[in-house]
Amino acid sequence: MMQTKKVPMRMCSGCGEMKPKRELVRVVKSPQGEISMDLTGRKAGRGAYVCKNPECLQKAQKARRLERSFSMQIPQEVYERLKEELNAGE
Repeated sequence: MMQTKKVPMRMCSGCGEMKPKRELVRVVKSPQGEISMDLTGRKAGRGAYVCKNPECLQKAQKARRLERSFSMQIPQEVYERLKEELNAGE
């Protein structure tokens, strides 16, 4: 009997769907309190996940889900930068 490797699942902060981790983009809050896209998935800090879809980022922004995850206020320009990074990663 072959053991299949368990796929790590994460919930998208935008649509709330559980998806395989590598289909999502990690947004990370560094110990210094900086918010950025973590395309490698290896940065230190608190992470939250979003689909590689600008709409999900928009939904997460509207519902303030990332702000809740990181328990801090997130400035508009951070969302703008995240959106650019998301589009660049496409």
